Amino acid sequence: MQRYPMTVQGAEALKAELIKLKGTDRPAVVAAIAEARAHGDLKENAEYHAAREQQGFIEGRIQDIEGKLSNVQVIDILQMPKTGKVIFGATVDIENIDTGETKTYHIVGDDEADFKIGKISVNSPIARGLIGKSEGDDAVIETPGGRVEYEVVAVRYE
Repeated sequence: MQRYPMTVQGAEALKAELIKLKGTDRPAVVAAIAEARAHGDLKENAEYHAAREQQGFIEGRIQDIEGKLSNVQVIDILQMPKTGKVIFGATVDIENIDTGETKTYHIVGDDEADFKIGKISVNSPIARGLIGKSEGDDAVIETPGGRVEYEVVAVRYE
């Protein structure tokens, strides 16, 4: 059985999405299907087909979330020992040794990752290169553009 590591915030967001899907979205699509059926001929009824497609998406997402939540391993970074090492859930400030450019990343589970806001998957090349490092350590990370060397400037457990 595969376990899905997830932060407390990530697990809460998935639970909230599940509640919305079951409590709001599912009943709305069922009502849309019933209304479209009332319009008659289903073969040429675009509203009916669109609502059925939406229903399939909602049901699939519900199953996906329920499956993940049943196998989730919630890791609360605030309960972890403050060793100063980069671990799952940590926020890391890094500096590109060549350019001086700094970046901040929060290492999270696959479902929580959003590169645009600095949340990277624990399975990403950047996170794999940082895990286990401490402040002041250098990390060489394989990127599509080649190897990049970073210095770990700060590790926070927040």
